[in-house]
Amino acid sequence: MLGGDTSTESARFLSAFFFSAHTLTTVGYGSIAPKGMGANIVAVMESMAGVLGFAVATGLLFGRVSRPSAKIGFSDTMVVAPYQDGNSLQFRIANRRRNDLMEMSARVMLMTVETRDGRPMRQYYQLKLEREQVLFLALTWTIVHPIDAESPLAGMTEEDLAAKQAEFVILLKAFDDTFSQTVFARYSYRHDEVQWGKRFAPAFSVTEQGDMVVDLHKLGEVT
Repeated sequence: MLGGDTSTESARFLSAFFFSAHTLTTVGYGSIAPKGMGANIVAVMESMAGVLGFAVATGLLFGRVSRPSAKIGFSDTMVVAPYQDGNSLQFRIANRRRNDLMEMSARVMLMTVETRDGRPMRQYYQLKLEREQVLFLALTWTIVHPIDAESPLAGMTEEDLAAKQAEFVILLKAFDDTFSQTVFARYSYRHDEVQWGKRFAPAFSVTEQGDMVVDLHKLGEVT
């Protein structure tokens, strides 16, 4: 069914391989070509599979690569630090890319496991933030939840968070100026990732030229 010199097994294999590659990529034929009804039907089917396969692969790759995503750096831990006349729950973020993130907003939710009628149940509490939105993320942003009388954390201790298997879930939303699209970032902290009686150390410094530089390695450094 194939024309050409196939005197040895290796030559037969190479001829079939090259024939299949030429058919799949639709580049045309050289030394061999399909001959007969059966060979032409197989060649047409393989050609169609090649064209459709490359089109689908290209679309999937483009959709995956071109989709914008935020690369936000989060502090290693949360801290319970003094705030005004009381305490607050804090964590810090920074942009790890050069893209400008504008109109960034944050939402924090507390998830606990509490016993109701003798059965463990998952409970969700929305935490009110000192500032829920910034115009753009320039250096770092320390997101603060004041622990006041209305806070779900009011009167709770480190042991209480552990007993309730507490976890803090964070959702960030911003407009990426480079892609002109909205991007999201998610993160969470478990109860054992909260340090009590600490505060974040400065993560940026000023050079001799007057430029302000952020050290991402100090993003989670506490004092």
